[in-house]
Amino acid sequence: MPDFRAAVLEHCTTERPFSDSAPLAMRMIHADGPKAGEVLVRIRAASLCRSDLSVVTGVRAWPMPIVPGHEASGIVEAVGPEVTGFAKGDQVVLVYQPFCGTCPCCVAGDLHLCTPGLAANRAGALLSGGPRLSDGGHVLHHHMGLSAFAEMAVVSQHSLVKVPDDVPAEIAALFGCAVMCGAGSVLNTAATRPGESIAIVGVGGVGASAILGAAMAGAGRIIAVDTDPLKRDMAQHLGATDVVAGGADAAAEILELTNGGTDIALEAAGQLAAFETAFAATRRGGRVVTVGLVSPATPFSLDIAGLVTAAKSVTGSYVGSCNPPRDIARFLEAWREGRLPLERLITHRLPLDQVNTALERMAASAALRQIMVP
Repeated sequence: MPDFRAAVLEHCTTERPFSDSAPLAMRMIHADGPKAGEVLVRIRAASLCRSDLSVVTGVRAWPMPIVPGHEASGIVEAVGPEVTGFAKGDQVVLVYQPFCGTCPCCVAGDLHLCTPGLAANRAGALLSGGPRLSDGGHVLHHHMGLSAFAEMAVVSQHSLVKVPDDVPAEIAALFGCAVMCGAGSVLNTAATRPGESIAIVGVGGVGASAILGAAMAGAGRIIAVDTDPLKRDMAQHLGATDVVAGGADAAAEILELTNGGTDIALEAAGQLAAFETAFAATRRGGRVVTVGLVSPATPFSLDIAGLVTAAKSVTGSYVGSCNPPRDIARFLEAWREGRLPLERLITHRLPLDQVNTALERMAASAALRQIMVP
């Protein structure tokens, strides 16, 4: 029943700069566990994702108070009863979508769509129960079943994937979200084939990972779209063959570049305008994949007749349609072989105590992935 330091969010705020308003407070908290089916993990590296920012700003509703953080790696400290496949000392990737293995989606092989796992996440609990965290006797909720902005985390065994000890902790952390959501969406959801053209709208951490995934897939043309010139420069460094400034003219420019549109367009910005660009930039018969979590309050309409006559497909991609144990192993092999250079995604390294500084940098779109060490 350990006590450890964690970043606690009491309530949502949009007051910036976050480095001054300091919405995340480092505190000593208590964990009641690990209980049956649960594992205590010492966090070695945690990465900040824009989804964490959406927790702070309230764009995505979560029960409060909460300990954020859903992209991390660590070392198993202890295992509870009924845990199989994990032992003290194992290095693990924390996976934000737990998979029960028995619901219809899991039985069908769609572990990323586990219904009980999603319900537990939304309740701020674990697949195995909870919440397990508290502060002075007051309940703290889990974020995505992980709460990784902390020295330790109590998680369901079904939220972990074991990886070899020689994998750097910061690389292992990226497999938990950025790699699966970005590269996974390109390779799994879009099923990108060698020689195909793809537009990636939004070059944040997930979009950047998608560029690496497109290069890994052998895409013939990789067009990165972003309003930020620095992000466009980053995109070229990551392997984009073309860059386009975002905005009202982006789709028209892509149509001209490709003589009629790309085979695939991936929306990775979490903005309706980005989805509209992706949809308009795709050729007839092409594939549109949306990854970003647009605010549920955003009004939206789609020309159904136009969708039919253009014969386009539109697919939402959650966790990159990944089977975490299978796909993390595949991505790890690609990283070892140099086909997935994940080091390029890391723009900053800092201690967890500076999480609010990292949060402001993310809000200012001045970073891809920032690795924080407790």
